[in-house]
Amino acid sequence: MNLERPIFDAVVVGGGPAGATAAQQLAEAGNRVLLLDRGGRIKPCGGAIPPRLIRDFAIPEHMLVARARCARMVAPSRKHVDIPIDNGFVGMVDREHFDEWLRQRAAQAGAQRATGTFVGIDRGTPDQPVVRYRLADGSVGEAQTRVVIGADGARSAVAKQNIAHAERMPCVFAYHEILRTPSQAPAGYHPERCDVVYQGHISPDFYGWVFPHGHTMSVGTGSANKGFSLRDAVATLRAQNGLQHATTVRREGAPIPMKPLPRWDNGRDVVLAGDAAGVVAPASGEGIYYAMLGGQLAAEAAHAYLRGGNPAALRQARKKFMRAHGKIFWVLGIMQAFWYRNNARRERFVKICEDHDVQQITFDAYMNKRLVRRQPMAHIKIFFKDLAHLLGLARV
Repeated sequence: MNLERPIFDAVVVGGGPAGATAAQQLAEAGNRVLLLDRGGRIKPCGGAIPPRLIRDFAIPEHMLVARARCARMVAPSRKHVDIPIDNGFVGMVDREHFDEWLRQRAAQAGAQRATGTFVGIDRGTPDQPVVRYRLADGSVGEAQTRVVIGADGARSAVAKQNIAHAERMPCVFAYHEILRTPSQAPAGYHPERCDVVYQGHISPDFYGWVFPHGHTMSVGTGSANKGFSLRDAVATLRAQNGLQHATTVRREGAPIPMKPLPRWDNGRDVVLAGDAAGVVAPASGEGIYYAMLGGQLAAEAAHAYLRGGNPAALRQARKKFMRAHGKIFWVLGIMQAFWYRNNARRERFVKICEDHDVQQITFDAYMNKRLVRRQPMAHIKIFFKDLAHLLGLARV
């Protein structure tokens, strides 16, 4: 054994919200943790975080670059529905600063940081896997550990090497441009409103967005259609919103998973979290809350394994997540598959969003991350209204 090789209880691969949260919580529990991150990369993201995330993960106010108090749903006809967020707001963060703040919090909790690209896991010595990673100068670093948390994104190298069929994860490719907010805001823009655009020329199977970030804004779109030009669509979206001459701060693109993997652990020494596990909500594309929750659950599972020595403990991360949110993901997946299929259905979908019952239940579910059951009559009303739109009996 290499006596100079550092020894850790856990190595967390990936320093986004999932990995940083997992590293923080494992370190706070008294474990020796290495947080390995590639560095220099920012994920394309609208940056919306609901109140539950702010509350559950103690996000300070200074990390919020804006507060959205309204969502505008834009139909193919350009008709729109404004949905106010009554008595609250959705926080907006800039991932460039938010992710680094999370990594710093993990380091303050005791996690050791390293910058490098995951290469693989060497299991030559039983019960002493060694994580290998490539440094910027081309050399290879090593870290001995007992458990690995893969939080390295939708095309996770950790998952591909250790979890069967991980490469089959369905994805939407997202692209956005961070723009400097013009000193004279274009007509129709509001600094406390998130615009969600359901138009086929902006995305044939997902949606486009214009989200406020205070001094900047995120303008983006996504699609699983490989022949669709996301850059052209964003250019069109910018033009539609009078932002074609706004200064571009940076451009980012990445795959976004649309379905949780059927297994998150290898039954031995690896467990996944965040995009690597596929926990981005279908239809909405929301991922930050689910990534941080996934990181928390992966940390709990890894800690239980480290204390008890039973690899079966790693399975609990997925079990607990799906027990809490599997039904929401299932409903959103069906909604995306049906309503996002063509412009006629998108038009009807936006029309449905005018309904007060739909607005109330949707935002309660988003803000609090649960399907609301306390209003059975509202659910029944929504069912019949939805059915009328499905059958084409409702006016658009």
